[in-house]
Amino acid sequence: MTRRAPKPSGVPKTSGGLGALLAQFQLTDSAFPSGLYTLSHGLEGYVQLRIAGADDVHDLVSGVIRAAGTADAAALALAHRAVASDDWDAVVEADRRLHAIKLGPEQRTASVRTGRQLLGLAEPAFGSAPAVRLGRLVAGGATPGNHAVVVGAVHAGLGVPVRDAVAGDLYALAASCATAAVRLGRSDFRRAQGLLRALRPEIVRAAETALAARDPRDLRSSTPLADVVAAAHERAEARLFIT
Repeated sequence: MTRRAPKPSGVPKTSGGLGALLAQFQLTDSAFPSGLYTLSHGLEGYVQLRIAGADDVHDLVSGVIRAAGTADAAALALAHRAVASDDWDAVVEADRRLHAIKLGPEQRTASVRTGRQLLGLAEPAFGSAPAVRLGRLVAGGATPGNHAVVVGAVHAGLGVPVRDAVAGDLYALAASCATAAVRLGRSDFRRAQGLLRALRPEIVRAAETALAARDPRDLRSSTPLADVVAAAHERAEARLFIT
């Protein structure tokens, strides 16, 4: 009996390695032009409402990281595993679920905008076959293309282990928040580095939560105050950031 050859997925058979690590550095670098520099992840809204001083930044960013553990980071993990298994129906399901739990138009728009920006860069920057395939699904309207899902697909194609992919993206989120705090005048560069150090335990916990997700129904979001602040930010007369 002749065994049928497995269907190629464009995903490396081996994970890890120096090449994958270097690619991960490139993708999580703050200079990578995915558009994260345009996001404050809600911090600007708190500043505009005068409920965020310099001493509040740690608690606010901790909340952002915790929320990501059950939402974006968990969707990244699901998408990574699905791409590695060549299960594109599961990729689409995770992407749609993540989009659905983002209650505010501002968050949904920003997530899709940065996701599609990354899709456009993934082939020239990484030669990512999964990103090309996901891009076709997004272009055809099958799935929205949220940033976290795109990151998961790209990392899977590069052979970056799912744990490292989740941790790296959560760190990039924390670094983006720290940079936003500096630009908003709620921190300086020295304090921002101290903030990233202080956030490491929170990042580890959020990564563990995200990696425990096994089904799109595990994705959830419960951030009522952040949602109210985001709604006010949408109507602000002047904004430095998209979110």
